[in-house]
Amino acid sequence: MLVIGLTGGIGSGKSEVARLLAAYGAEVIDADLMARRAVEPGTDAHAAIVNRFGVKVLAADRTLDRQKMADVAFHDPAALADLNAITHPAVGALIASRMGEVAASEGGGGTEKVVVLEIPLLTAATRERYPMEAVVVVDAPDELRLSRLVMSRKMNILDARARMAAQIGREERLGLADFVVDNSGDREALAIEVDRAWEWIGTLRGQQPGERPASRTGFS
Repeated sequence: MLVIGLTGGIGSGKSEVARLLAAYGAEVIDADLMARRAVEPGTDAHAAIVNRFGVKVLAADRTLDRQKMADVAFHDPAALADLNAITHPAVGALIASRMGEVAASEGGGGTEKVVVLEIPLLTAATRERYPMEAVVVVDAPDELRLSRLVMSRKMNILDARARMAAQIGREERLGLADFVVDNSGDREALAIEVDRAWEWIGTLRGQQPGERPASRTGFS
């Protein structure tokens, strides 16, 4: 199993890149989806969130209202830190379980599966937590990402800026990259970038375990 971390700032288009990689045959594990499952009613994380933040962050059906939670956490660093302390271990456990299932499904056929671990908030510490062979970063200028959030996702501009500010900066994110997918163009340009990324991922299968790949950008 070859595990590739995939990240990018909010509005960068990482989910579209994940979709395109899945079309090539990659097994995508979406950390954001795992985060939703980790806080479903009845889970320990859900109970801990209600204990810390109160029922005001819940919807009528007692599921976590992500917008209400964001309104609290992304404008208060202490609240965000508390939320992360509750959710990160729960999400990590779900990801580890899913990776174990994928590894078990490989069998003895000799075909190594490519697992794309899509993590919006991937940091250097996160990279150490999971057995990633490489990290692909989807990159776009901050103002373009902001425009996408406001125009496509219909976010309030202040909320969009707060969410961007809560993530690591663009330069720090690029510093984690072994391969950069440039998503400052249109969909056709992105498809070409992802094709290059998949070709590069294919070169990693001959590496020794733990060996860091030679860096390359998608727009070199």
